[in-house]
Amino acid sequence: MMRALGYPRLISMENFRTPNFQLVAEILAWLVNRYDPSADLPTEVDTEQDRVIFIKSIAQFMATKAHVKLNTKKLYMADGHAVKELLKISSLLYTAMTTHQKSGLSEDTSTQKNMELSVKSTDLKACRQLASEITARGAKLHELLGREVELRDLRRTALSQTVDIEELERGIASSISAVKTEIERVQQMLGNLGGDEASLEVKIENKRQELERNQKRLRSLANVRPAYMDEYERVEVDLQKQYSVYVEKHCHLSYLEHQLDLVNEAEHHEHEATESSLKRMHQRMQEAEHRMIRDDITADDMLQIAGTEEFPRPTAEGRKVFGSMSGDAILSDHEEESNPLSSGSELASGGEEDEDEKTLDFSDGDQSRPDSADDF
Repeated sequence: MMRALGYPRLISMENFRTPNFQLVAEILAWLVNRYDPSADLPTEVDTEQDRVIFIKSIAQFMATKAHVKLNTKKLYMADGHAVKELLKISSLLYTAMTTHQKSGLSEDTSTQKNMELSVKSTDLKACRQLASEITARGAKLHELLGREVELRDLRRTALSQTVDIEELERGIASSISAVKTEIERVQQMLGNLGGDEASLEVKIENKRQELERNQKRLRSLANVRPAYMDEYERVEVDLQKQYSVYVEKHCHLSYLEHQLDLVNEAEHHEHEATESSLKRMHQRMQEAEHRMIRDDITADDMLQIAGTEEFPRPTAEGRKVFGSMSGDAILSDHEEESNPLSSGSELASGGEEDEDEKTLDFSDGDQSRPDSADDF
């Protein structure tokens, strides 16, 4: 930036490795003069008091005129930290200069700018490469410096010993022979490399020719339509139709299976309800017969008991029950006197035969089985 602004001398970061207040003061005075040639600032920097006054006046001037805030402590340090503060003023002047130059450029300079940009991009790549190389060299230097402690002792030991000329000559001769051997090996590798290069070129040429032949064959096959292609397309269309039919039938089948499961489940529940009602009705009839046997009651009493236990009496309009509640055999007076328990046994046998002799008549036209014991 300073070179672009026209600063007369070259500046590098090496100038700021150590505090250099004279250079910082010179740059500040030049930048302020470049910003405002009419600025009246002190130039004496010999004593500490003069330096403080100079830095404060520069900071106050830039704050009031350019609205740039400077850190006076970093400027007074006059090292790498001061460079950041100097960049604030130089960046402001450099931006103003480049903006003015861009406004005055014509369309003919656009090509030149592109060329400069390409050159800068190339320089940027070179800078990146140099930065990576500097990093690698720095790491290697750090490693070597880490070994300096042990190498220092070895170096001192070697320097303290007397040098034997013959041994030194023998070492140099062995080193020369080792280097010659290495040179011969490298030359042999170079000769082999030339032969490998020729063989690789032959292989590459063969592969290139094979690639061209395969590309020609591919283009010829792409232009030829197979004989079975028409049939394949027709079968593919039929397959699509058959698949649509299959999907539709599968959906219908799944729906019908679901409906069948629902019907079976409903029939199962209905069957269980019917069985339960029949069992309850049979149990009530058995209990009534047992009471008849135990209490020796008549048929009219039986009907009265059945009516009290939710067995409705038959009417002319409703359902009717026909049967005999007495036994078929009639005992004589003598038999009744001689066998007082015969009437109870006959009643019991008559009750068992009633199950066979009972006849159900539904006068309302419904000939089906009663739905429950209450209907019976």
